[in-house]
Amino acid sequence: MNAPRLLGDPAGDFQLSARVTVGFAAAFDAGVLLLWAHEGAWAKLCFESSPQGEPMVVSVVTRGVSDDCNSVEVDGNQVWLRVARLGRTFAFHASTDGTTWRFVRYFTLAPDADATTVAVGFEAQSPTGEGCTATFDTIRYTAERLSDLRDGA
Repeated sequence: MNAPRLLGDPAGDFQLSARVTVGFAAAFDAGVLLLWAHEGAWAKLCFESSPQGEPMVVSVVTRGVSDDCNSVEVDGNQVWLRVARLGRTFAFHASTDGTTWRFVRYFTLAPDADATTVAVGFEAQSPTGEGCTATFDTIRYTAERLSDLRDGA
């Protein structure tokens, strides 16, 4: 993975969310919340342009091999994304208003990736285009455990 990214190393359980606005120009242009253990163990929650030009929430989890899951289409060029660490596991959520969260995915990384040392941050990608602009604002970080994976709060 060679997209520009900014990562930090949080300790313990946390939640990181941001409103992501993307200037979509090509398929797979995206603004991303990224979890990074190493080249073979990482995950990303993307606000991405589909091959059909539809903005959507997409998640990818890599444990040696990447799996990809399209979630929901979004009307417009912005959405809120959230990643949370709960002990050795992670959760992804998305929201159209920054208040009510929709569950996207719950997972672990590879057994050789210690969840407590996984970096988290932001990435912009344009793997098939000439580049795109991804803006992250309304950024919120809290060192609190997510209370319920599926309650939408």
